[in-house]
Formats: sequence, C-alpha cells, structure tokens
Amino acid sequence: MTINKQWQLARIPTTGWPSDGDFAFSESISADPKSGQALTKTIYLSLDPYQWARRRSGLEGVGDVCHGRTVSQVSKSRHPNFSEGDIVFNTNGWQESGLIGAGISEFGYMHPRVIDPQLAPISTAIGVLGMLGLTAYAGLRIQCEPKPGETVVVSAASGGVGQNVIQIAKLSGCHVVGIVGSDAKCDFVKDVLGAHACVNRKEKFFAERLASACPDGVDIYFENVGGPVFEAVLPLLNRSSRISLCGLISQYGHEDTKTNHKRWQQTGAAVFNQRAVTVHNLFVGNFVANYQAAFLEEMSAWIKNGQVTYQEDIWRGLDKAPAAFAAMLQGENFGKTIVKVGADPTLN
Repeated sequence: MTINKQWQLARIPTTGWPSDGDFAFSESISADPKSGQALTKTIYLSLDPYQWARRRSGLEGVGDVCHGRTVSQVSKSRHPNFSEGDIVFNTNGWQESGLIGAGISEFGYMHPRVIDPQLAPISTAIGVLGMLGLTAYAGLRIQCEPKPGETVVVSAASGGVGQNVIQIAKLSGCHVVGIVGSDAKCDFVKDVLGAHACVNRKEKFFAERLASACPDGVDIYFENVGGPVFEAVLPLLNRSSRISLCGLISQYGHEDTKTNHKRWQQTGAAVFNQRAVTVHNLFVGNFVANYQAAFLEEMSAWIKNGQVTYQEDIWRGLDKAPAAFAAMLQGENFGKTIVKVGADPTLN
C-alpha cells in the first residue's frame, strides 16, 4: 500500500489571486492500475496561468485534484504501450502519483506519450519541448507567419511561452522586442535569448521606451499579459499586423475569461478596424494533431544545435505548489515554473 499525497481544490475562487484557502492538502491510497492502465509517479509538475482560469470558471470542482501537466515514471503497467520504468508526459496534476490509460481523462488533447531522455532533459517535456513550446511555435510560426525584417513584440518575454517566442522570432530573421517586469529579466531576454531590445513594463516611461524600441512600428504582437502592456503596444501596430492572443495574465485575478477577452477586444477594436489587424485566438489543442511531430523535430534540432536555450524556475517539493503557483501568477517567476515532486532517475 502506497500513500499518495495531493492538493485538491478547496473552493471555487471568484475573484482575486490564489490564497491559502483555495487549496487543501490530503492523502489517499495510490490506485492499482486496471487492464489498459498504468500507474505513474510524478517527477515534475508544470504550473501555468491557464490553470487559474480553469479553477475560477468551475472546470475544476471542489475536492478535485488540481489539474497540471506532468513528467512521470511508470511504476506499474497493465497498458500495452507503456512499460515499467518508462518516462512519460501525462497529466497527473498536483499529486505524487496517478493513472494513465483506459478511462483516465486526457483533457482533450494532452495525450500521454513516452519521452526519450536522450533527446533533452526530461523536464523539457512540460516546457520548451512540451505544450508551452508548441504554443509559441503555433502562435508565431503558424498563425502569424513572421517574415524577415518584421518587428515582433512579445509580452511576458522571459516566461515559459515568451522565451520560446523570442527565440523563434529571432531565428525567423525578425527585429525582436521583449516586455518583462524587471531589469534582470530584461538582461536575460537580451543577453541570453537574443532579443534586440527589451523594456521593463514597470518603468515610469514604459510606453515611450517601447515606442523607441520599435521605430518601424509593430508587425506581430504575441499577447500574454493584456492591460496597460497591451494599451502601450496598441498605437504601435502597423497596417496588416497580426496578433496571437495567447493569454491575459494581468487580468486573471479580476473578471472571468470571457469578460476579459471581450474587454480586450473592445479596447483594440478601433485600431484593429482602421489598420486591418488580424487577431488569432491561440488554443494549443488545435495544433497537436497536425503540428506536434514537426514541432518536436524542429525544436529538438534547435536545442541540440544551441540555437534555442531555456530557463526553468524550479521549486522543490509538492508542498510548495500553491506558493509557486501564486508567485508565477504575480510575475515573480523567472522562466518556466516547475515543481520537482519526485526524484529524476535520469540525473542519477
């Protein structure tokens, strides 16, 4: 008998940001896999802004294990495609172990798959080689189709998605400008990721600095933040510019997702119409079936060749998940936020 520690949703949050009363720590007995299932032990847990929107919208119910993408190891298998010892991408959520296979939700598109540890460190399967990397790839390369010489602006540029967009834009021959929340993050975006310019959104003259960094206007805007950041980008948009609307993290603690998107559209409507701006709503699940294989091949080559790097913000211990989650939503993370839940066997 094995004890499974987990975080459950204690209440449906209505407004604001995570607090101690939102999550409850509990223990249960690990399930035995049935035919067509495998039991996995969580190694790494991904924390992402969309998880807060899920909780506030009621997609997770009180008592549910908090959702999250994970890298895990198969400990017991009755599944034909997974063997004991396999390292897998799956969605155990905020707990030490979970099942994959028959009857277990894959949340529409988060299909479990075996990870090759020789390809890259296994934590990248929930970062640069996971849904975050595919989000960046799909939003920039597929939706916005960057051309050499165009100006690309990326908000939350040092975050899990943003850092990938910056580098893909640079590889596409674009003039790349990042927006972040500290001078240290600006240095990282320029010196490590290779952006041509980076602006701290907390500076007094942020809008003026951004305009100076984009002397030819903005052709592509990758939107992760919303609010005052979007309002500073809006007047800089060129005719026939494109926007990939990935997230509005600055608004997640206020109104519901639909209202946030509606207000964002209303704020930009006049400029969008006058300048024939194309807005693409980005949902990564729409790109898994047709683009994930090509993305993994191309991104793996970029990493191997040193053309793409990545930054991870790793917290150690499942007990740290709520604090790490709250810090990430407030922009205190530096890179992709990950909780190391169990031992990584590939590091031994």
